Amino acid sequence: MTKKKLPQRKQKQTSKRHLKGANETSETIFSIIKHLGLKADLKSIFDIALDTFTQADIVSALDKLEQQAKITVHQRGRIEVLSKKRPEKTAMGKVLVGTIDITRTGAAYVKVQKLDRDVFIMERNTGGALQGDTVEVQLRGGKTGRPEGIVTAIVKRSQESFEGTVHQNKTGFYFRPLENRIRKIFHLDDAACADIKEGQRVIARILRWKQEHGKPDAEIVEVLSHQSMSDIEMKRILIQNGFHIDFPSEVMQECAAISDVISPEEIKKRTDYRDILTITIDPADAKDFDDAISYRILQNGDYEVGVHIADVAHYIKKGSALDKEGERRTTSVYLPDRVCPMLPERLSNELCSLRPNEDKLTFAAIFTFSPETLEMLTFSIAKTIIHSKRRFSYEEVQEVLETKNGDYVNELLTLDKIAKNIRKLRTAKGAISFEKPEVRFKLDATGKPIGIYTKVRKDAHLLIEDFMLLANESIAKFGSKLKVGATHQPFVYRVHDKPDAGKLEQFSEIAKRFGYNVNFKSAEEVAGAMNILLKKVEGKPEQNVLESLAIRSMAKAEYTTKNIGHYGLAMEFYTHFTSPIRRYPDVLVHRLVFESMNDNHAFIAREELEEACRNSSLMERKAMDAEREATKYKQVEFLQDRIGETFDGIITGVIARGIFVELTENKCEGFISVDNLGNDSFQFDEKTISLKGYKTKLNFRLGDQLRVTVKNTNLAERKIDFELEI
Repeated sequence: MTKKKLPQRKQKQTSKRHLKGANETSETIFSIIKHLGLKADLKSIFDIALDTFTQADIVSALDKLEQQAKITVHQRGRIEVLSKKRPEKTAMGKVLVGTIDITRTGAAYVKVQKLDRDVFIMERNTGGALQGDTVEVQLRGGKTGRPEGIVTAIVKRSQESFEGTVHQNKTGFYFRPLENRIRKIFHLDDAACADIKEGQRVIARILRWKQEHGKPDAEIVEVLSHQSMSDIEMKRILIQNGFHIDFPSEVMQECAAISDVISPEEIKKRTDYRDILTITIDPADAKDFDDAISYRILQNGDYEVGVHIADVAHYIKKGSALDKEGERRTTSVYLPDRVCPMLPERLSNELCSLRPNEDKLTFAAIFTFSPETLEMLTFSIAKTIIHSKRRFSYEEVQEVLETKNGDYVNELLTLDKIAKNIRKLRTAKGAISFEKPEVRFKLDATGKPIGIYTKVRKDAHLLIEDFMLLANESIAKFGSKLKVGATHQPFVYRVHDKPDAGKLEQFSEIAKRFGYNVNFKSAEEVAGAMNILLKKVEGKPEQNVLESLAIRSMAKAEYTTKNIGHYGLAMEFYTHFTSPIRRYPDVLVHRLVFESMNDNHAFIAREELEEACRNSSLMERKAMDAEREATKYKQVEFLQDRIGETFDGIITGVIARGIFVELTENKCEGFISVDNLGNDSFQFDEKTISLKGYKTKLNFRLGDQLRVTVKNTNLAERKIDFELEI
């Protein structure tokens, strides 16, 4: 692939382009607006477009787009793209539920799925809602024809902890959040602020929202005084995405009261696997081990493999403070330098963790396999007690598999053979083998990144993954048949829809730029074609880009009671059973399955389970956002000391304002503005996702290779600026 050599850009262009017709100008401006989405406003449009068009051209284009009912320009410059559908007529007084987006002026918009346009809320009618909250909104007539309303109830808070500063006035101490879209102040207990200085930065958590003094009550969780900037930023990322950085006192008290002694009565209720070889295989730095593998050869010669999962539900009773906190968090969050756990450390790292040489309570999926064909023969479920004989790291198991020497070598080699057969059968059914390398950081004692590397999965990783996938699939099949009496019991599934044909076509075009011809003629052919492509790009510079784009072309997996199967894994039934220490849906699945094994279990309504599924999917996305933000911060921190250094890179994104480039060496991603792309003006082509020069006809497209220099870094904004190496 040829690298682009560009002419130097002049200091200032002497004239604007007037060669574009009015229609094309409007189309270009409309593309920019659609790309910016909720961030579209007049200032952004002029910042982007004035390099190409005159101010008069832009104003004329905006007027035309409004006349065509493609956009609405709101007060203070916010621009909203209108649906092509005829706006739905909404009855006065109708109450709907949606997510609120509060502007910096205090007014807000509520996004409601049932409406084509967002509902405008005046500041005085936001009802105490904060950014991202799920709210009930009652519709009222609007003067401009747009839907307007008033917030009548807060359904769910998106965030309960905040970073801000402590202040004092005549009525006492109060807390002011730093986020300027949160226009409330919170009341603090005076006694708790005795040692807090005026203006001190702290993290506070809301206790009660409606109090007689008119301010929500809050408590100080942590005083930010001696922490590094990086430490504070990691905490900010967590709390802004709705995660607590500590556990409420009632949760910790309940956790401390749990006995660490396994009673003889409990042991009698379980299948005893303590004398059967059981091991764990995890990352070298792991502290919570929620899955173990048992292996033995039965008297008839069949292989028995048990997938034993930490019995978290045994310790967390439904409706308890621990249960409510786990349901609220729904997931652990893994940042480069820390873990924000779903459960307190005493549970996640001690009581539930399947540590070696300790008796542990587990819930198991037990399989038998043919020694001749390695195919699965039987499947059963049991509450078990285990005693892990060895704690392996992935690296240790990989060495045993490669050298055929080491602890439990015969057992591990047999398990590897069975796992590979499971994988082969799954791939034959149409499973897609995504192997996107994970970016990891080498950190010094202060948490500063001193190196970046990619974690590549090998046979040891896949061995565990294959057995976990088999357990999840088998439990889902079992769960699909649950009944309470004669009534079908709804279950929790992990589903993945078929990919969008348009996105696949776009991905195919991008792959061609790298020299790969991949055609997706039908949904049935996607998996095979994708697997061939992913195998070809393995180890190539473009691997990360193409794998990322391939994943984006797929639908997002989610939790639901409505099973549609898992397209990516080619499974008709799939759930999450194997990680209850770090995922709340797994706890729900454990409860549903275990209760079904008893005669007196209660029916759980679909609505209750579906709400838990929606919350789990939402918090999972928030955790992914937090992990991406933290990774970006560490990448910026890593390149701070490398200003002026030059690297090879690949274009990973194209927008009207410029291009995103990922460095091949360390996977850091930065931006090059159109101002630094040479002596030309560029038009953004939405269909081909490219920037094309008017005069030079240069095209900047996804996948193009460039050589760039690190120009600037901005930790506060988590931005890296590159410039092209000419």
